[in-house]
Parts: sequence; C-alpha cells; structure tokens
Amino acid sequence: MTTETLVSPAGRSEDDADAFVTFTVAGQLFGVPVMRVQDILIPEEIAPVPGGPPEVRGLINLRGRIVTVIDMRKHLSLPKAEAGSKGMCVTVESRGEFYTLYVDSVGDVITLPKGRREGNPATLDAVWRNLADAVYRTDQGLLVALHVDRLLAIETEA
Repeated sequence: MTTETLVSPAGRSEDDADAFVTFTVAGQLFGVPVMRVQDILIPEEIAPVPGGPPEVRGLINLRGRIVTVIDMRKHLSLPKAEAGSKGMCVTVESRGEFYTLYVDSVGDVITLPKGRREGNPATLDAVWRNLADAVYRTDQGLLVALHVDRLLAIETEA
C-alpha cells in the first residue's frame, strides 16, 4: 500500500496537517483522526444485541471491557458485504465510551496537509454529509474524514 506522509519543510508546523487511520467500506476510503483510535483488531466473536439499533452489529469483549460494534455498512446505508467476507474493527472513544467500527479493511495511517481538506460537497449523500467532517484528495482517491462524535450519536437517535 502507498502511504502519504507530510515532509515538513522548514517552518511548517504539525498544525498544518491532519493524521488519519484509514479504512474502506464498500470500496470507499474513510478516515478517523488517529488520536481518537484506541485499537485495531479482527473480531473473534460478536455477540448480537436483540432489539438494538440496526447499525449495532453486537458486542465484543475487548480486554475485559464490553464494546459496542457499529456496522459501518448499515450505518452508512451501503449494501451488505458478500457472504463469508470477514471484516476488521477500528476501536474509537466517544464521550467516555468505547465503540468499534466494523469495516471491510483497515489501511494505513496517513498524514495529509490541511491544504487538501475540502468541505463536504453539496452532492454528498445526506447521511454521509452529517457524519463527515471533510473530504481530502489522496493518491488512493477521495478520503471521507468522519466526525467520530456525530458518527456515534446513535444512542440518542434510537
């Protein structure tokens, strides 16, 4: 995989760049701020939560802590994955709780200059527009940067 890094010219500060853990869902590249990521894992067993919101895939035990698994395909209104396909989890913290985002695959940690940051396009799906913080141009295509707290405001909606 290719990675994008920021080579800091003299005088450029870290405030001129954003770092993301990247992942794909249904072929789309997404990112969450690296400082919000607690863990990356392949789930062994996900316990279902009957009667929970549709985007809640279930619960996992992460080193003695019960963590809610969010199915990003459902949450982003994307088609189901092919039968038998395995996903990965990106664990993040929001408002003092841990959640893990169930995604198709996890990519690299990339650092992008803020100059590549663009606001959400007007044509972006309404669901995505609410959950996205910005869009970045990368060598791998467009990266949709997700706003972790808005993404995980599921409890108030259910």
